[in-house]
Amino acid sequence: MGFVKTELDGVLIYEPKVFSDDRGYFLETYNQNIFKEAGLNYEFVQDNQSKSCYGVLRGLHYQLDPHAQTKLIRVLKGKIWDVAVDIRTKSPTYKRWVGIELSEDNFKQLLVPRGFAHGFVVLANDTVISYKCDNFYNKGAEGGIRFDDPELKIDWRIPAKDVLLSDKDLKNPFLKDARNNF
Repeated sequence: MGFVKTELDGVLIYEPKVFSDDRGYFLETYNQNIFKEAGLNYEFVQDNQSKSCYGVLRGLHYQLDPHAQTKLIRVLKGKIWDVAVDIRTKSPTYKRWVGIELSEDNFKQLLVPRGFAHGFVVLANDTVISYKCDNFYNKGAEGGIRFDDPELKIDWRIPAKDVLLSDKDLKNPFLKDARNNF
């Protein structure tokens, strides 16, 4: 339990301790002291929640500096395939991505730091996602990348015919044409 590193520097999987018995379970979904002990000094200022049906793909999204956000994502109900893409142009892992299944059953959370685009696809109906942000949303700082950018080659784990996108996400540019100040 605790933090698991991924291939992308700063992107972490958080596995909280879960205490289960025949009555159910208990866990701390976030404890600032545990994060600080791991050298993660984020001050989360905004919590968001969304509900989606199977096939909904939200992303890839990010906020430009100085409004960039670190996100801590978890699933309250259902299941998603969660993806972080390194969009830091000087990073040795620029354009690489990692994905992880987050579900109500595995309790895992994904920490996506500033400088990464984030997106997820819903793998189960009536899925509810909750995430913390360390900066407030700013409409003028919105950034987006097409989910099917051929340069990124993200495996979204569902058939393309099942993907449901918002009009806004349908208009996202490829990474090479996207606004980016990382």
